[in-house]
Order: sequence, then structure tokens, then C-alpha cells
Amino acid sequence: MPPTRRRLLRTTTGLITSLATARAMANVQTPRAAEGPFYPRPSMRPDNIDNDLVRVSGQVQHAGGAIVRLTGRIKNAAGEPQPGLRIEIWQCDAQGRYLHTSDRQAIVHDTGFQGFGHDITDTAGTYRFRTIKPVAYPGRTPHIHVKVLDGSRERLTTQFYLKDHPANARDVLYRRLSGAQAAAVDMVFDETQPEPVAQVNIVV
Repeated sequence: MPPTRRRLLRTTTGLITSLATARAMANVQTPRAAEGPFYPRPSMRPDNIDNDLVRVSGQVQHAGGAIVRLTGRIKNAAGEPQPGLRIEIWQCDAQGRYLHTSDRQAIVHDTGFQGFGHDITDTAGTYRFRTIKPVAYPGRTPHIHVKVLDGSRERLTTQFYLKDHPANARDVLYRRLSGAQAAAVDMVFDETQPEPVAQVNIVV
């Protein structure tokens, strides 16, 4: 076989392998994580639960903290979009307090912050949230809790993190993740937008 043809064959084979590897990595199931003690039960949630956590009905002020947007697509291992799934997020407010009766820190909860929200994936499997950039909670690196449900059936519970945050290296849950798993749940915000946006895709 002529050298030029061999080089072309190697290049083509390498490209196909790289694309196949990238596709396989993209469809690796999102790692599971502990629900944690502060998942707000229905009785604890505000009446106007939606996907905008920084505005609460009846409250004049916005939530404290850095307002951001979180979006992504939910798909299965075959790469097929998963429409009609309920995705929930919950996190502490900018002061580090959760919307949960068991959080007994001597901190007043930010009443302008919803603390919990949900969205329903569209036909492309896309979800969208407006929330605040997570802050550290005592003993934990900044994170956002995430739960995906199909009706009443839980498909996934996980946590999203700020990529390269200094506290990640000390966080007991984050340190358990492999490099690929961490990449799957790291949030990287585009700070050039008026409200920084991070995209995290989920595989269930």
C-alpha cells in the first residue's frame, strides 16, 4: 500500500475512533450522588414552585447572590432525548441556609430565594433553570442537588459542582468521582452573558 494511502487510512481510522469515543463518553450515565438531608418535602415548598428560583411570588426583592442560568438536555444511554421528565433542583441560599426545617443554623433564610424548583423537559429533552451560583455549605463544596423523575419513579439523584473550585479537593463526595464522572457534573459558566449560563447534560 502506498505511504500516502496508509497515512490517509490511519488518519481516517483515528478520526472514526475519536468520534466513537467522544460519543460513548457523551452517553456515559451521569453519576449518582446522595440526596442529602435537606431535600424539601412538599409541605416545605412555596406554593409557586417553578424553574425560576430567584423570584418568589409576593416578594419584591430578588434572591441574594449571583444570578445564573442552568440548562442542559436529558437523554438515555443511546443518546435519545427524554421528554416529559420532571427535573428538580435544590440548594442553599447565598447565606448557606437550606429551605428545610432541619437546617437549624442561626441564619435567616433568604425569603427572596425559592430554594427548590422544577422543570419538565421539552421534546428535545431540554431543561432550564434560573437560580444563583451555589455557595459553600459547612463541610461541603458549593453544589446544586438534582433529581430526575419519570412520574413518581426516580430516575436519578445527583449533584452538580463548580469546576475547579478550590474546595472540591476537600469535598468527600467530589473526591470519590473519577475524572470522567467529575466532568459529567461540573458546571462551567459562560461569564460573557448578562446572566452567566452553564450547560450540564444528563444521561439516565
